[in-house]
Amino acid sequence: MEFFEAPWFTEDLGDYLTDDEYRQLQAFLVVNPRAGDVIRGTGGLRKIRWSQEARGKGKRGGVRVIYFLALADRILMIAVYDKDTQDDLSLRDRKTFKAYIELALLGLRASRKGSR
Repeated sequence: MEFFEAPWFTEDLGDYLTDDEYRQLQAFLVVNPRAGDVIRGTGGLRKIRWSQEARGKGKRGGVRVIYFLALADRILMIAVYDKDTQDDLSLRDRKTFKAYIELALLGLRASRKGSR
């Protein structure tokens, strides 16, 4: 499984997850790529709760991670945020992320064709 990160995901990641927590999340998604709940109106984005062990927060009070299973072997990491900051994605976020994954899919499919 190959992971790709949206620029804003990369920017925010260090604020919410340690390197070890992020590695654990990636390992979990490799085994369970469809683990998160699908978010309506986003073209297939998924939301998963993830614990912040370093901050003493379990899954319920931890972070929310938004990701997209782009192809069978590629996951786009879209957003990470704290439950205390934001509970659900705004309509604007949903539209922005949906447009982003549509463009990213075009690029991923083109790169896959080019590597054959």
